[in-house]
Amino acid sequence: MYGMIHQAARQMVHAVADDATWSKILTTSGLQEEHFISAQTYDDEVTLTLIGAIQSVTEIPLDELLSAFGRYWIEFAASTSYSSVLEMAGNDLETLLENLDRMHTSIKSTMPDADMPSFYVSRVEGRDLYIEYRSSRTGLEAFVKGLLEGLLDRFGDTGEVSFVRRADHVEFTVRREVAEAA
Repeated sequence: MYGMIHQAARQMVHAVADDATWSKILTTSGLQEEHFISAQTYDDEVTLTLIGAIQSVTEIPLDELLSAFGRYWIEFAASTSYSSVLEMAGNDLETLLENLDRMHTSIKSTMPDADMPSFYVSRVEGRDLYIEYRSSRTGLEAFVKGLLEGLLDRFGDTGEVSFVRRADHVEFTVRREVAEAA
């Protein structure tokens, strides 16, 4: 994974905890500042070690931590040079999700070693979206759930995100609530 993920994790910890907590996380993980270079590629094990250390030090259940990190990632990405990429992908949830693979292709052009997941909006029923998520990485469903919740927030929508593991993908359901008339 890219160092930008590590930077976001560090920033999220600093947003909710003190410097001593971050120092303890670094000590627990064995990572150094050299593991936080934005465009540098790191083995997935390095990222998983960092997430494991955050979980161990904070004692936040892993799925809860991954979900919170997914939500935070949307805010983080929107505050970086990737904000323009997010904006070009769409100005509503459905459009952005339909353009997500194109957005990942664009990112991959600047980060050729990136191993990007695939998102496919398989169907829309009313305000409900059904998304097929495929990735070579396993165990990140809670992170993706948080990403989708973060996108709901970004577009001012409310609703619930759930998922079901299938044989070759994970199916996410985003149930958006109908806005109350003013």
